[in-house]
Formats: sequence, C-alpha cells, structure tokens
Amino acid sequence: MSNTPDAAPLLRAPFPVIDAFAAGHLPASEGHAVWFEQSGRADGEPVVFLHGGPGSGCIAAHRRFFDPQRWHAVLFDQRGCGRSTPVGGVQHNTIAHLVEDMERLRAHLGIERWVVFGGSWGSTLALAYAQRYPERVRALVLRGIFLARRCEIDWFVHGLHRFLPEVGAHFIGLVPEDQRSDPLAWYHAAVFGSDAALAVRAARAWSSVESAAMLLTQPARGGSGEAPADEVILAKARVQLHYIANGGFLEEGQLLRDAGRLAGIPTWIAQGRLDTICPPHTAHELAAAMPHAHLRIIEGAGHSAFEPGIADALMAALETVR
Repeated sequence: MSNTPDAAPLLRAPFPVIDAFAAGHLPASEGHAVWFEQSGRADGEPVVFLHGGPGSGCIAAHRRFFDPQRWHAVLFDQRGCGRSTPVGGVQHNTIAHLVEDMERLRAHLGIERWVVFGGSWGSTLALAYAQRYPERVRALVLRGIFLARRCEIDWFVHGLHRFLPEVGAHFIGLVPEDQRSDPLAWYHAAVFGSDAALAVRAARAWSSVESAAMLLTQPARGGSGEAPADEVILAKARVQLHYIANGGFLEEGQLLRDAGRLAGIPTWIAQGRLDTICPPHTAHELAAAMPHAHLRIIEGAGHSAFEPGIADALMAALETVR
C-alpha cells in the first residue's frame, strides 16, 4: 500500500467560446421584447440558460458550459436586462412574467422539453418555471441557490457587510442618517428618483457590495476590465432593486413550499462552501425539500459559476443528463 496521496482530480474546463447561430428579439407582453440567442447544434438536446441578478444579462462566456456537439443552447436576457427592451424597464416585470416569457420562447422554438440551467437569481427563476410547467422540464441544473425569502434578502442587504466592512461603510454612508434603518427603501427610491447623478451614485454603491463579495474567492479578477457605463449599471440596479424590494414577487417560502411539484424532475445542485452571497444553508434546505436532488458542496468555492470547482460540477451534471 502506498502512502502517496492521490492526484487531484482533473477538473472539466468550460468549452471554448463559439458564435451563436441565431439571435433576435421575441415580442413579449406589455411592450417588452426579449432578446435570445441559440448556439451549438440546432438538432441537439435543448437547454435554456438563466442568468442571475436579477438585472444582469447573458454574455458569450455563458455558452461555454455547453458542449456544442451535443447541446442546443438557448440563452436569453430577462425583461429589462441586457439586450431586451425596454432596458431597465420594470413595468409589467415580475417573476410570473419571466416564467411566461420562457414558456413563450420554448413554444416559439418548437422545443418540447428542455434542461433548465440557472444560478443565483437564475436558480430562483428555474424553480419558479419548473413548478409552473413541470412537464416542460427534462432536468434542473442549479447553482448558488437563492429562494428570495426575507431572511435571504436581509442577509444580502445587511449580512454581507460583516465580510466587507469597508465596502459596507460606503454603502451605508451614502444613506441619510435618519433613513439608515431601512437602506433597501432608500436605495430603491434613489435609483428611481429624479436626481440623475444621485441615481447613478446609488446604483454603483448598491452594486459594489455584491461585486466585492464575488472577489473574496476570485481575487485575481480585481481591477480587471472597465467599469460599466452609467446607463448599464443604473439599469441593472433598477431591475435588481425592483425584485429585491418586492421579495422576488413570490409568496414567502413559496419555492420551498411547492418543491414537491418537482419530484419527477432530475435535479443537480452545485453550491460553493464559501458563497457569501447565497450561503450554503439555503441549498441544504432546498435539497431537504427535494430528496431526489443531488447536492454537491464545492469546498473553497464562492459564488461564481466560472470558479473551477463549480464549473466542473455543473458540467458533470450536464454530462449525467441523458
């Protein structure tokens, strides 16, 4: 018997970026138009990618999780996000609208069932869609679980500051002293207010905490790239605050309460042990409510889908879907 430790397992690396083979806008309801793209094989196995945020959008790198020789990958920007129009629009923008946009897009593409792949807020939307249309979901591949409950929103607004006190001091410092008992309400009012300069300052301060938390386990990303333009950061903050201030437009505990509807859907969950944005206890609660789900805790990993251990777990789950 050898005492030599086993070699570290070889992690799966995301595939190279490929071009989309089709893209466009799908008219939605109430004046919205949802941007979507398709990549991989047109006759491949359908999978839909749900971005996080709320308020973010899809980027080319998101195609990298899907083997282009196997998958027909569908990516779309949710209402008010990315290339969907109106940018930053929050009227007629609730999770129920997003669920129906997904179903409209599925029907538009002639897809019978698809794998639903989402992380963070994307996991929230994935669960809401699957609970509404379980017959359309072949499997769920989820990451960084967020269920939009009050305790999770309170953690996002207040708890992250325990890890990032200097960022939190700036976050709170922007709020007038007499309104610091409810910074969420102040930030919501500021980004939707008539003072354009204050709206941008508030949007950047609001986004700074989440951005800093992402760097806790990915410090090499610090200082890379240019800061988003004012209109981009403001649109994202408006959509995110719109959802956060309204509890994701879900009943308290709804996604856990209705988890039994997903009993027939194969489910994989990848969760970073050091995810400070969506802490692991939420993933454990979801897995307890879905005994058939495969929960994999990634040691040393945080929130990003592109962290090596999390990317490996997500791609392993996709390989398992048959």
